[in-house]
Amino acid sequence: QVQLVESGGGLVQPGGSLRLFCVVSDHIFSLYAMGWFRQSPGKEREFVATISRTGRRADYADSVKGRFTISRDNARNTLYLQLNSLKPEDTAVYYCAAGRTNFIDTIYYRPNDYNYWGQGTQVTVSS
Repeated sequence: QVQLVESGGGLVQPGGSLRLFCVVSDHIFSLYAMGWFRQSPGKEREFVATISRTGRRADYADSVKGRFTISRDNARNTLYLQLNSLKPEDTAVYYCAAGRTNFIDTIYYRPNDYNYWGQGTQVTVSS
C-alpha cells in the first residue's frame, strides 16, 4: 500500500508564504504523476497543481498561477508546493495525490485520475 504523508501547513498572514511537503512511501515514486488539491468547508475538492513524472511538465489552477510552484525530488520521494502571496481564500486542507502512468509527460487534473491520496495538511491564511 502506497502512503502519502503531507506536512508544512500552518497559520500565516495574508501575503505570507508556506512550503508544503508530501513524502511518498513507494520507492518507485518516479513512476507517478503527482498533484495537489485543496478543499475548504462546504466546497468540493479542487485542483491546485500537477507535475509530470520527471518534473518537466507542470500546470496550475488559474487561481494560484504565478503564486504557487509545484516541484518534486525523485531521489527523496518528495513532492513540494511553494505557496507565496497567500490570500484568505487559499485557506483549505491541502492534499497530495499520486497517479500511476507509463508516460513521462503525463499530467492529471481530475481527482479520479489519481490512485493514492494523503491525509491532508491545513493551511489557514488570516490576520
